[in-house]
Amino acid sequence: MKILGIETSCDETAAAVVEDGRVIRSNVVRTQFDLHGRYGGVVPELASRRHVEVIVPVVEEALNQAGLDLAQLDGLAVTQGPGLVGSLLVGLNFAKSLALATGLPVVGVNHLEGHIAAGFLTGDIPGFPLAALVVSGGHTNLYLVRGPMEFELYGQTRDDAAGEAFDKVAKLLGLAYPGGVSIEAQSSRGDGQRFKLPRPMWGQGLDFSFSGLKTAVLTLVNREFEGGEIGPKDMADLTASFQAAVVEVLTGKTSALLDQIKVKGLIMAGGVAANQCLRTEMTEVVKRYDVPFILPPINLCTDNGAMIAAAGYYHLAAGHFLDLAADAYSRVPKPISA
Repeated sequence: MKILGIETSCDETAAAVVEDGRVIRSNVVRTQFDLHGRYGGVVPELASRRHVEVIVPVVEEALNQAGLDLAQLDGLAVTQGPGLVGSLLVGLNFAKSLALATGLPVVGVNHLEGHIAAGFLTGDIPGFPLAALVVSGGHTNLYLVRGPMEFELYGQTRDDAAGEAFDKVAKLLGLAYPGGVSIEAQSSRGDGQRFKLPRPMWGQGLDFSFSGLKTAVLTLVNREFEGGEIGPKDMADLTASFQAAVVEVLTGKTSALLDQIKVKGLIMAGGVAANQCLRTEMTEVVKRYDVPFILPPINLCTDNGAMIAAAGYYHLAAGHFLDLAADAYSRVPKPISA
């Protein structure tokens, strides 16, 4: 079954063709870093306008790379939510139009479910249940994955997501957008033990909180540097200390989940899963539990159409077709397994 997946939940316009939920035939992503960099974060209205401008050539390129035309597809999958509503509507309405024009069945995919499905594209899955950490700009969630479409939420952020904290701290420090990339580059030269920053909600269940950590960085900067310029060595140490705090919370909460449940592997996905420090530290955590670590390559951690097509495969196979009157949703209105 060949499925075209379309993803426009935030600031990447993406389309991909995936066969049988596992084999990537094409995967095209158009970023908007040039558009939002001057603002230090995504501007929703600008993001949706850029999606309108590029979605047709992105989909055409995905089909061309796959060597297919629309008549050779078996179905369509599109991100329905959560995300920026204006951005979501561009992809959703485009997919509906394709479905009406071609008669192809279409399914709506939850963005978080898509990130988990990115793990299914990495090779053989050891079986279910699996644990999953979805860590991105908009979400920081821990799941028990009982099957391709069956998820149980065990923990989530109560305020900022980890990726959001990276972006906000980067902006606070005058670093370029996207913040995660800038902070990782700066921190590679720094001492992550120099500045003492809190580990929010440490030892308090499986939920996360990163808003206070962002405030702690602001307080530290105002105290240590009195609003003045931060030198290269100080910047490296400060970003390394911030990154160390985030990584320790993410690995610690994931370890606590693995202490509670017996699983056959761990999936880590989402944009922050591209962070090399996190990838290294989580690898060490998983070794202690002697289970496989299912870690998508970096191009499948950030938003992409392949993960949407992979998740969509299971919904199409189950006959969960999208009502063409269905709307996008900015927040998760129900469990992603529904």
